[in-house]
Amino acid sequence: MTENLYVDLSVLQTVPSSNINRDDTGAPKTALYGGVSRARVSSQSWKKAVRDVFKQDNVSAGTRTKTAATLLAKELQARDASLDDEAAMDKATEIFTTAGVKINKDHETGALLLVSRGQIAKLAQYALDNEELDKKEVKKVLKGDQSLDLALFGRMVADNPELNVDASAQVAHAVSTHEVVPEYDYFTALDDEQGNETTGAAMLGTIDFNSATLYRYANVNMNELANNLNAADAVKGATEFIKDFLLSMPTGKQNTFANKTLPSYVMVTVRTDTPVNLVSAFENPVTSKNGYVEPSIERLETEYARTQEYVDQPMINLVLGKADSTIGDNVANLSELLTKVTAALAKAVQDENTND
Repeated sequence: MTENLYVDLSVLQTVPSSNINRDDTGAPKTALYGGVSRARVSSQSWKKAVRDVFKQDNVSAGTRTKTAATLLAKELQARDASLDDEAAMDKATEIFTTAGVKINKDHETGALLLVSRGQIAKLAQYALDNEELDKKEVKKVLKGDQSLDLALFGRMVADNPELNVDASAQVAHAVSTHEVVPEYDYFTALDDEQGNETTGAAMLGTIDFNSATLYRYANVNMNELANNLNAADAVKGATEFIKDFLLSMPTGKQNTFANKTLPSYVMVTVRTDTPVNLVSAFENPVTSKNGYVEPSIERLETEYARTQEYVDQPMINLVLGKADSTIGDNVANLSELLTKVTAALAKAVQDENTND
């Protein structure tokens, strides 16, 4: 793989009345940018949505939990039926303690720990094959066999930084390309059993919401992803991430607003110098009375052209959603987009192997 290789994802997606990511008051999250209030969806919220789609698509996904010791104890019992619950938990606790991860009296870690299924399986097998545990080997197992979400989003282990995994993907907070005005829905509900015998509502309340055209951005450091996995799996994993990042949606208040939309515009850029977030296209908020998507696309493409004064020519720039785009290669659908990205990344891997 080339010395530096990055994949940029720039997405414009319009979302109708919705509350997909709430703050502590229950209102949609916002951000102040360019002097006006914007709709915001946190990066953590959208990464969780991507991880959920990974699981639906049977993509390698780990488990983020405080009960990793319990998962390991169950795996030990599945491989050795002679272990009772207490013996299995004692062994699981010993394994994590050996790796420098503290397990409390409730058999939990102090913070959420992201572990892959492969790591749990290999830890169990290692413990059964070795009466005495080697600290270095246990750590090696906990660093290897990473699931795609672990390789992409990384892991921080406060108890033992040696078990940290550097993230290979960065996901920005999505923000609206324009100013948003908060709204709320006042609702009432009647008691079905009371019929017309009573007047007034049995329940009433309010739900905060807004609507927005969001700019979403993420990037993948392919070299770091390959370091966490391997070159071939990194190419496959990046393609899976692109697909599921584009198709995912945080589920906040989904049943209330049915706001599951798809992107209106997608730009995927493969670079060899530096990732570029194009949100500065919207520092001056878009204003319109005829929709925000089209002017937002124009702003984004203009900003992309401007940034070319500072960065190298990308290996490939693909555009989905604007057939007459002049800044990249137009693709007809998501399948073609993924095929071309995969081919570009695979070629970069092949060229590097040839040079070696």
